Amino acid sequence: MTDDAIPGTGPKKGRVQSVLFMCNFNAVRSLAAEAIARHYFGKSTYVQSAGVRSGEPSDPFMIAALDEIGIDASRHKPRTIEQLEDWEGLNFDLIITLSPEAHHRALELTHTLAADVEYWPTPDPTLVQDGTRDQRLDGYRDVRDGLTYRIKSRLKG
Repeated sequence: MTDDAIPGTGPKKGRVQSVLFMCNFNAVRSLAAEAIARHYFGKSTYVQSAGVRSGEPSDPFMIAALDEIGIDASRHKPRTIEQLEDWEGLNFDLIITLSPEAHHRALELTHTLAADVEYWPTPDPTLVQDGTRDQRLDGYRDVRDGLTYRIKSRLKG
C-alpha cells in the first residue's frame, strides 16, 4: 500500500470538492474569492470564506469591482472562522489563505482538520487611500482579476 492510498497522508488528487478562502476580516479579499469561486464553480464545489478577525463591513469598492464583471456580492455578511465553525463546522478539502495572518491561523487549524492549505499572497487594496475613486478602484480590480485567474486555474475539473 502506498502512502497515497492511506487517507490524509499523501497529496490529494482529483477535483477539490470544498474550499475555504481566508483573509483578515472577510470584507475584501476572501469576500471576492468566495464570490468569484461561487460564480464559476458554485454548482460543482462547495465554497465559503471567513476572516481571522471581525469588525469590518463588506467593502463597497470590492462589491463595485465584482459588480463590473456581473458578480453580485452585495448580500455578503463578513464572518470569522469561529462563526463559520459554530454554524456549520469546518469540513474543507482545501483552505486558501490570502494574507499572512490568515495563513498562520489556517496552519493552526490543520492540527485538527485534514485540509490542504495554500497561501496566495494577495495585496490589500484598502491600503491605497489617495487618488480618485477610479484610481482606488483600480487596486480592487487588480485583486479581483488576479483572484479570478488563480481560482479558475486551481478549481477547474
